[in-house]
Amino acid sequence: MAAHRYHLIATVSSDGPEAVRAILDDLIDGRGSIEVVDTADIAHGKNGEFLVQADLEGTTAKDLNRSLLSALRKAEKRTSMRSAWKSGETTEHYFDYVLKKTTLQ
Repeated sequence: MAAHRYHLIATVSSDGPEAVRAILDDLIDGRGSIEVVDTADIAHGKNGEFLVQADLEGTTAKDLNRSLLSALRKAEKRTSMRSAWKSGETTEHYFDYVLKKTTLQ
């Protein structure tokens, strides 16, 4: 299969924001931006949260989503991700590993 370019917009939430941030920095590495949306306050039930925007290449959005979330969960098991992967006129929306919606524009 040929590689496609995808634009990712994701919200990543984790109990271990420092570990997750290090993985995001390695994986995104100049191909996008990572913004801290909320800092962790584990004692009060708040996770660290990041807004990630990047341009990545891969065969499918599903494979890219799975690879990214798996890498993040190796660093911190209690990590979740809501993501939108856009290629051309198609956008695929995921919650963790599950495809929730596909839209054509």
